[in-house]
Amino acid sequence: MSHNPIRPWRDVQRRKSRQIMVGKVPVGGDAPISVQTMTNTLTTDIKATLDQILRAADVGVDIVRVSTPDEDSTRALREIVRESPVPIVADIHFHYKRAIEAAEAGAACLRINPGNIGDAKRVAEVVKAAKDHGCSIRIGVNAGSLEKQLLEKYGEPCPDAMVESGLDHIKLLQDNDFHEFKISCKASDVFLSAAAYQQLAAATDAPIHLGITEAGGLMSGTVKSAIGLGSLLWFGIGDTIRVSLSADPVEEVKVGYEILKSLGLRTRGVQIISCPSCARQGFDVIKTVEALEKRLEHIKTPMSLSIIGCVVNGPGEALMTDIGFTGGGNGNGMIYLAGKQSHRMGNDQMIDHIVELVEKKAAELDAAEAQAAE
Repeated sequence: MSHNPIRPWRDVQRRKSRQIMVGKVPVGGDAPISVQTMTNTLTTDIKATLDQILRAADVGVDIVRVSTPDEDSTRALREIVRESPVPIVADIHFHYKRAIEAAEAGAACLRINPGNIGDAKRVAEVVKAAKDHGCSIRIGVNAGSLEKQLLEKYGEPCPDAMVESGLDHIKLLQDNDFHEFKISCKASDVFLSAAAYQQLAAATDAPIHLGITEAGGLMSGTVKSAIGLGSLLWFGIGDTIRVSLSADPVEEVKVGYEILKSLGLRTRGVQIISCPSCARQGFDVIKTVEALEKRLEHIKTPMSLSIIGCVVNGPGEALMTDIGFTGGGNGNGMIYLAGKQSHRMGNDQMIDHIVELVEKKAAELDAAEAQAAE
């Protein structure tokens, strides 16, 4: 739960769920909502896959999923797991042996649809491998691959069908005395996803993995995911998220953090508050923000920065940010520190100066946190 006694309308009351471990990352309970992505390289190309994982880790990913469609992939997984700085989820769709091989290779979690694995004996073998190797399991229900009998029963993918599928799969694991699982019920339709997740959240205390599947490209997929995931998170549903984009996995991580930051559920790096710009702007706001986003990517310390083109809203926004810059006249603007006017700065120097101020503030905050931890 995020708690704000001064502004209670910002509070998010998170659903109570059990906590499991995905490698070293806690999921559910009172753990921070984790951010995931999935590699889109050939898993057998170990170097390319690891390079992608490392780039995602650099922007803060907590967990990475890797597809393991064949034996060569599960063989490659062993080295990938060994070199990865974050826990790896092995994506299993049909063959139960791939799940067993992935567990033996060191995967922290197996993403499976138990109904696709085979008969009860094969499910039991997968569960045994997970227990033996300390794996958790994600039950992945997808509107596009619901069981034939459920489609016949309900006529089409719908929330009731998705939740029934999920609960049936939960029972398969529980019948094998396995409880280290989380669950998702994804659809590409925002309404269907949101309704299914709300119903699922009321039916189980398992940690919930949120996602809008096949959301689309960078722009459309971001909007769709922000609406779907954002609305669910706002109402307390969701313990771990993945934004599914037809884009670089690094972008999925960035969007995931922006969704969480917008709800005050998690912070990382510099949150830039900027105006869309207009004829009143005292400097080129758009180019300035683009430059600052690139130059401040390396900052991991949470802080806020306002970049406003004029004095209409600039001083007010600066009151609520760590550092601010408001455009003025004659090629100058005002720097704000901790909400207060500090000094004037020429537009031609402000980008370098703001970067310097942010880096200095980040160092101060990091030092204070380190001292508090001693």
